[in-house]
Amino acid sequence: MDGTQAANSGPKLKVLVAEDNLINQRLAINMLGALGHTGVIVGDGEKALKCLAKLKFDVVLMDVMMPVMDGLAAVAAIRAKEQTEGGHTRIIMATAHTESEEKAKFKRAGADGYVAKPIEIEQLSAELNRVMAIR
Repeated sequence: MDGTQAANSGPKLKVLVAEDNLINQRLAINMLGALGHTGVIVGDGEKALKCLAKLKFDVVLMDVMMPVMDGLAAVAAIRAKEQTEGGHTRIIMATAHTESEEKAKFKRAGADGYVAKPIEIEQLSAELNRVMAIR
């Protein structure tokens, strides 16, 4: 069974997509739809925080480089809020920077996962499945 089939057989997820690039927004939403999931788009980290305060999501797909508030700052704010309020928001970082130092930086910031841009549907499916298994 490939990653796409595995994701389609699992639970349907509600995903917050924090991405400033219109083309990448559309690609992410289309991939999520093809995997049987739904997505809500915001254009920066600050809007992601506001959206998370109002709505519940299973996972956040967070671009690293965005205007107003970048992805790493947004992850830090989410994790700081969790320290006082509890809970755990699953976060997958999306970036073109694939060096191991970058991946380590995302992990230190509190991200649960990582996908390289350009995102491929099999990679997204596998990472969604992996982070959803985290308790």
